[in-house]
Amino acid sequence: MNDTTKKILVFAEIEKGRVADVSLELIGKANELARHFEDSTVGACLIGQGIGNLSDHLFSYGCSEVYLAEGDELASYRTLPFTKAMTDIISDQNPEIVLFGATPTGRDLAPRVASRLQVGLTADCTDLQIGPHRDAVKDKTYEKVLYQIRPAFGGNIIATIVSPETRPQMATVRPGVMHKAEPDEKNEGVLKKVDIAIPEEALGLEVLEHSTSEHRVDLGGAGIIVAGGAGVGSRENFKLIRRLAEVLGGEVGASRAAVDGGLVDKPHQVGQTGTTVRPKLYIACGISGAVQHKVGMQDSGKIIAINTDPEAPIFDVAHYGIVGDLNQVVPKLIDAYKKNTR
Repeated sequence: MNDTTKKILVFAEIEKGRVADVSLELIGKANELARHFEDSTVGACLIGQGIGNLSDHLFSYGCSEVYLAEGDELASYRTLPFTKAMTDIISDQNPEIVLFGATPTGRDLAPRVASRLQVGLTADCTDLQIGPHRDAVKDKTYEKVLYQIRPAFGGNIIATIVSPETRPQMATVRPGVMHKAEPDEKNEGVLKKVDIAIPEEALGLEVLEHSTSEHRVDLGGAGIIVAGGAGVGSRENFKLIRRLAEVLGGEVGASRAAVDGGLVDKPHQVGQTGTTVRPKLYIACGISGAVQHKVGMQDSGKIIAINTDPEAPIFDVAHYGIVGDLNQVVPKLIDAYKKNTR
């Protein structure tokens, strides 16, 4: 490997003894970005204790290198020890790009690492691309910089942010917005064990107990989502959306307008300012189809839209459209499904 090799590193987050889906999604995206460089590699930073066996899983998703830092002090996530491990790996490998999932862990860790390295960081990205950047003030063009794309001003605009003068270019990326590649067990890579010396001052916090709780709303992992918009009308009427979701064995989603209107709680929100989803079936009830919502669900396998307005933008991405009152259509869907599954 020569000095011109462009490395892209992904922080491999661990959830319940396995690599988090968002990290696997980022490995797939990193491989897409790597194609823009003549000589590039994709690596993963694996930090913890007793997790070396996960390296083969990372290789199967497209990593060519895994940097493994293990130690008792890294057994549970703690900000300062993990920051030290990540900054040491990055300083040694000098990557072009470093990516984190926009999870509670990633949102805690990435800013610390960026601060230590004195580089830029864009949070909550929904897309990443490579391209040129022209600085008119300095009369200078930068080639092949990372476009860090994210919603801004409450999701009303899409901002493209660049960090052309510092390396690495860093971003956190929302779970579910990138496609996870199909694993190939034949893929092989190089496991590189990294010795990290954690200073005593980084160990002031002691983990006494570690507990997790299940998300009550799992939009990202749902195969079927029934979502309601402002057209549902009221929180009481939203029970109809919940009934259809329950009958189909799916999750309840919502547009931002429905959440802002108090019809349903924030964890159900789908879109740029909520959760990006790709279920096998997405049923949009009373959702007009603002661009912020469509971006968050348009990659669903099949989309059924129900709306009284035949010109509603949601029909532009729907595979099947029903023009009608959801209060009449949804009960008929429930009855038809029950009748045909007896």
